[in-house]
Amino acid sequence: MEKLSPTFIKAAEVWLLDSSGTLLEFGSGFFGSARRFAAMTRQMCFGCGEGLPGRAWEEGQPLVLRDFTPTNFRRKTAALDAGLGCAVAVPLFMHGALTSVLVLFFGHEVNAQSALELWRKDTDSGVMKLVDGDFAQQLKDAPSRPVVDVMPGAELPALASQREQAVFMERFSGGANDSAGESAAEWTRALAIPVSTKEHLAFVINLIASTALPIARRVERWVPVEGDSMLRRDYAFSEMHGRVSETPAFLPKYDTSGSIAKAFNTYIPIINELPASEYGAPAAAAATIGSKALLAIPLISNNRVVEVVALYL
Repeated sequence: MEKLSPTFIKAAEVWLLDSSGTLLEFGSGFFGSARRFAAMTRQMCFGCGEGLPGRAWEEGQPLVLRDFTPTNFRRKTAALDAGLGCAVAVPLFMHGALTSVLVLFFGHEVNAQSALELWRKDTDSGVMKLVDGDFAQQLKDAPSRPVVDVMPGAELPALASQREQAVFMERFSGGANDSAGESAAEWTRALAIPVSTKEHLAFVINLIASTALPIARRVERWVPVEGDSMLRRDYAFSEMHGRVSETPAFLPKYDTSGSIAKAFNTYIPIINELPASEYGAPAAAAATIGSKALLAIPLISNNRVVEVVALYL
């Protein structure tokens, strides 16, 4: 089996529309040492409704793939050989038009608690509902995580939806509505990322993992400074140091030579497989923790980027 990243997020890929607007072509990706899976991916394209990226495009909302057994997943054998376990595809829209589709792949290591969840906010009641997900094998064997309703502000997905920003918890233990039995107490990291769709439905992707298999090596949030030409690092947590960084950091908002500013300006997720080549604080952070890739995800609300989530893999 190919050796992959020691994080819950194992691989990531970005799909972009071709010049005709009828096909999704490979834009960028990170696959670690999964060379066979990477080689297949770079040669592929998807029409609307085809494959996981095409289905997310057609349905206009995030989709969870719990495993790779469906016959319509063309890379099934390569994915299984690479140790991938599940995936989520996220279409991004600006002014009602698709900008890209981000696909994240995950892997469940033995004895490592981890979960991928997809939540949606009910447009009438405002209640958050767990609509899909995938969990580590030991949790699959236990009673399933309940499909529950969560009132706004009561739990992590609702908090992310309310704030319209990513929320990271470095000491996540779950609650009455956030439990998969006693195993939930072992989950120590959680990242909730809000996603707006073409129809303005509010979804939240919730990632839960332990220190044995962290979500990413480092998690950052970058926000635009009002009335200024800078992006400010609003939050940073490093697994290597096990704490939140209090050091202030800024990036030129419109200098697209860096992945974070480029994601902010293009509305497209950016993957840099040479993060040490970044400008300023991201380069220093990547070098310190030995990051192999930087994934910058723009969060879009009301047709503007409200922040960029940077994940160091």
